[in-house]
Amino acid sequence: MADMRAFRDAVAGWATGGPDGPARELATSLGARTAVLLEGLSDLAAVEALAARRGRDLAAEGVCVVPMGGAMSVGRYATLLGPPGLGLRLTGLCDENEQGFYESGLTRAGAPSQDIHVCVADLEDELIRALGTAGVEEILGAEGDLRAWQTFQRQPAQHGRPRDQQLRRFLGTKKGRKIRYGRLLVEALTPGRTPPPLDGLLAGV
Repeated sequence: MADMRAFRDAVAGWATGGPDGPARELATSLGARTAVLLEGLSDLAAVEALAARRGRDLAAEGVCVVPMGGAMSVGRYATLLGPPGLGLRLTGLCDENEQGFYESGLTRAGAPSQDIHVCVADLEDELIRALGTAGVEEILGAEGDLRAWQTFQRQPAQHGRPRDQQLRRFLGTKKGRKIRYGRLLVEALTPGRTPPPLDGLLAGV
């Protein structure tokens, strides 16, 4: 895991104008063959949680899971990690609104875009639908966030909004909450209820 964190840091440095040597050396030492391009850290938490549930060590399998800090960075990361750079196979998970960025980024890098797994709205939406709003609220209660959730629901801006949309917004209202619940919601999934984009991503690497 330490080597994978170092690889992510090296790639992030390379993407912002740093040297390519550290990323290349770590890719070789990790036996990297595939890069999973994710928008952010909450997606990373969910992917790592699902891999752990399925008994998989992605780093040991040569799968490098890379959060990019936003979908608009995908072209840069695809160029560095795909055919023009490290030569890794590229796949990824994205929100529906960001699909165009992913497709154009992978295409410009000479990588096939059919390995992009698209969430209907975003990953939180997929997980809320898989668990049901009552299931998510049960997790909020277990984590001590039920009172904060109920206070949030009473805000004027939330009146009349569907509960699933309220939950999606609530998860993004506090720094680090989406990351924490990205893991917790995945860990609460029952067999056969994994959202198709997330399930397809793990099955394909």
